[in-house]
Amino acid sequence: MKNYQSKKTSSYVLFAGLLTLLGLWATEQIPEKILTSAQAANAPYKLTGKVVRVSDGDTVNLLVENKQERIRLASIDAPETAHGSSQPGQPFGEASRKNLAQYVAGKTLTVVCFEKDHYDRHICDIPVDGTTANRLQVEQGFAWANQQAKGKFLRDKSLVDLEKSARQKKLGLWAEPGAVAPWDWRVQCWKNKKCS
Repeated sequence: MKNYQSKKTSSYVLFAGLLTLLGLWATEQIPEKILTSAQAANAPYKLTGKVVRVSDGDTVNLLVENKQERIRLASIDAPETAHGSSQPGQPFGEASRKNLAQYVAGKTLTVVCFEKDHYDRHICDIPVDGTTANRLQVEQGFAWANQQAKGKFLRDKSLVDLEKSARQKKLGLWAEPGAVAPWDWRVQCWKNKKCS
């Protein structure tokens, strides 16, 4: 019986992968049984709920079936907001949070997720207005294309060009010289206590 169950699960994962390749994922025609197996194999999955909190420029809380799920926007890193006196916020941290809030706060959305991180947050794209909130944050100068660890966290490579364009136009955080990437800020300021 155990061997049969293992083969059955493998078949679901394979079938889900084929359906994804065929584009059926976007039309939501994959049976629920297969989604569960596909999630285990790191296939994209969707969550639908109401945005009940915008924590910062790259993190929101989504109320899904009476449970709050933390959503971290994929491929971007936004300026840090303050986390108590020992972890001060970055310049534009609050502006980034407000910019994201204007697109998602209080809305019921379906997000496309890829995995969970070590903080148990879902890593997702948030579709809004024919694009994604992820792209809007970078395009408008309120987040970086996340190139930490040599681009390990950058799923959407087009964000690099969007960031470059925002820098050239001096949009958002690029209006002031010396912007520090959040992954550097967390080390310099929060860890080493050398905040500028």
